[in-house]
Amino acid sequence: MSNYKIYLAGPEVFLPEFGKPVFDAKKALCAEFDFEGVSPMDGELDLGKLSAFSQGIAIYRGNLDHMKRCDAVIANMTPFRGVSMDPGTAFEMGFMAATGKPVLGYTHVTSPFHQRSSGYYEHGRADLLEMYSAGTSVERFDMSDNLMMVSAVHESGFRVHQVDVQAGTELTSLEGFRSCLIDLSALCGNRRV
Repeated sequence: MSNYKIYLAGPEVFLPEFGKPVFDAKKALCAEFDFEGVSPMDGELDLGKLSAFSQGIAIYRGNLDHMKRCDAVIANMTPFRGVSMDPGTAFEMGFMAATGKPVLGYTHVTSPFHQRSSGYYEHGRADLLEMYSAGTSVERFDMSDNLMMVSAVHESGFRVHQVDVQAGTELTSLEGFRSCLIDLSALCGNRRV
């Protein structure tokens, strides 16, 4: 196996069992491409005696350590708990971009960001947010998510893979992830594509 490590960013950590089955499947797929997948859940953190706030800080530090030892990130940019991607995943993408490491991403929701945002307000789903967003615009850059996240992928020399999957599998399907592995494999000169 290659020493090339990929940080597996995404909201899968919020799935049952902290996404372990999905992360295990992603790691197995990475190995098929001669990469090593590193999930946010790897390693042992002793959280037992910490306050809830301190547990959050410990997880943050652990994830930073994981990212620092990785060579690239593949991010699941599928909308999570709203019209946009998971904010923790967005941070991880930004961190990796700021350190000059390749940022790859995919989404299993193919409607454009501006369409999802507009629809959110048109269908009355934003009552609690309206006081914070009254009078603001919705960006229209024909991108799958916020321009900063999509641009991080683009500036790394890749595109965000937008893949339709069966409803209910948006956070567990490996289709978009596989597409990113193919792209990264080509960049690395891996012949297993």
